[in-house]
Amino acid sequence: MSAQNSAGIQTLLDAEREAQKIVQQAREYRTKRIREAKAEAQKEIEEYRNSKEEEYKKFEAEHSSGFKKAEEDADKEAQEKLKEIKASGQKQGDKVVDGLIKSTTIVKPEVPEKMAKA
Repeated sequence: MSAQNSAGIQTLLDAEREAQKIVQQAREYRTKRIREAKAEAQKEIEEYRNSKEEEYKKFEAEHSSGFKKAEEDADKEAQEKLKEIKASGQKQGDKVVDGLIKSTTIVKPEVPEKMAKA
């Protein structure tokens, strides 16, 4: 019986080793598959990011041209107003300066109303 038990035990040990090999292969396959899935997911994320960036750039290009046009028009209008103000200043600047000098140098003392009533 010991030979038979020994053979049975050996068969069980062999079966256990074989099962360990199968389990180890399954673990390796699972680990490999997880790495592949991560790589695939990263690739998909990168592709999605690139497509969204392209959409954004396209949208920005379409809509920013209107802002540039409005900005150019506003700058042009501001430059015209500045020219008008400078021309007005050159025409009437002397009059304004003379008026300021007269108002500061010619003093007309007046009695305040409260003091005049008293």
